[in-house]
Amino acid sequence: MTTVARSATGDEGTDSPYALSHLDALESEAVHIFREVAGEFENPVILFSGGKDSIVMLHLALKAFAPAAIPFSLLHVDTGHNFPEVLEYRDRVVDAHGLRLHVASVQDYIDRGVLKERPDGTRNPLQTLPLTEKIQSEKFDAVFGGGRRDEEKARAKERVFSLRDEFSQWDPRRQRPELWNLYNGRHAPGEHVRVFPLSNWTELDVWQYIDREGIELPQIYFAHEREVFARSGMWLTAGEWGGPRDGERVEKRLVRYRTVGDMSCTGAVDSDATTLDAVIAEIAASRLTERGATRADDKLSEAAMEDRKREGYF
Repeated sequence: MTTVARSATGDEGTDSPYALSHLDALESEAVHIFREVAGEFENPVILFSGGKDSIVMLHLALKAFAPAAIPFSLLHVDTGHNFPEVLEYRDRVVDAHGLRLHVASVQDYIDRGVLKERPDGTRNPLQTLPLTEKIQSEKFDAVFGGGRRDEEKARAKERVFSLRDEFSQWDPRRQRPELWNLYNGRHAPGEHVRVFPLSNWTELDVWQYIDREGIELPQIYFAHEREVFARSGMWLTAGEWGGPRDGERVEKRLVRYRTVGDMSCTGAVDSDATTLDAVIAEIAASRLTERGATRADDKLSEAAMEDRKREGYF
């Protein structure tokens, strides 16, 4: 009798009884990356914001080292304009797993006069200095990020192990070949490596994995009524960060978020998807990437993301 492997969605795969499904293969790769970093580096940290990609990344890290505790702490760059429900989720998960959370606060830098508010109210471009200084002060030599190659063209250029210089800057000319899942973590004193375990995942992969694993998410990812206003083709949440302006009308709509940055740069999408199955069906039918559809910070210029990456942003 022939054994047939089935994917997470129930589709038949190869007839080998030892074959991995698509999601199993992605999970296995990510677990390998986490263990590789644990073996190569002295002081890694996981960027954790309470967004879906960082949630999946933490879930994978917990799997990689179970039943032991994960050998990494967490780091969040808080802009001060984050969604309250996402921050509540972040703190609850940290407490549930007994993890250590480092917070780099953009507001602290503004209060000290080191950074200035932007005229457009968005603070996402202001995250770079708090992030890079926290990496330097805590001497993190590897920093896990949830970036995926399908999100944005600058991220598509990134290797799984991405070397950053002593100023945390990224030079695409220093990218190293990564053949046969062999990763080169060599770096000079003061340099560090950004690590992307979800590089080869897509948005749909992430949602199907969340469904398969039964991972809890902040309710902001599912359809709910919210007061929003239109700007630059997106529905933004009203708040003290600088919206709405004169002429921008607040209205209550049924929306959800595909990606979560902060209130000043992340747009909601019209949606009635209140369940995982409905969200997955919506994503499968979409022809726009999540960042292309809902992130104002990526619309600042044609090369906005790559410019920020060169300066030290993720």
